[in-house]
Amino acid sequence: MTEKHYSMKEAFFFSQRIAQLSKALWKSIEKDWQQWIKPFDLNINEHHILWIAHHLNGASISDVAKFGVMHVSTAFNFSKKLEERGLLQFSKKENDKRNTYIQLTEKGEDILLQLMETYEPDSNSAFSGALPLRELYGKFPDFIETMAIVRNIYGADFMEIFERSFHNIESEFTEENGKLRKAEKPEQELA
Repeated sequence: MTEKHYSMKEAFFFSQRIAQLSKALWKSIEKDWQQWIKPFDLNINEHHILWIAHHLNGASISDVAKFGVMHVSTAFNFSKKLEERGLLQFSKKENDKRNTYIQLTEKGEDILLQLMETYEPDSNSAFSGALPLRELYGKFPDFIETMAIVRNIYGADFMEIFERSFHNIESEFTEENGKLRKAEKPEQELA
């Protein structure tokens, strides 16, 4: 048996603190997320699937489940609903007939773009709750320790996709008049 470098009380307090804080934060985030996507007749799982499909650009249902932190059947069933609405299309790859892949349709891309453009920071509780810290310290709170915990739970590839999604937003969007807008592609990329 390996020697523990922590006390049972320390382990218990950490586990309970993170559980209670995560639950409280999630409840607020869930409410805000549902309000944001409601006008587009989406639920959180559907929006998350569209988001993942966009950033993975041809994701397998297994990838969607993994990066969406949902069961494979949940990923498949909600993807099927999105396909019926014309937001996703299913396919098989010539060299991989076992897995089902999803790709955003043009309509799916348009919905994601509209969602980005309708984001309102003032109606986001987590953002509002962090704003006093930004005003005090000149930046929003860092997530490095939380990201390390998530990396240890879900793996480096999960975090790579997480980071890629934010890099994609940074490169694909610009801010105009206080709103996010799809950036114009340079001439050489259009050709």
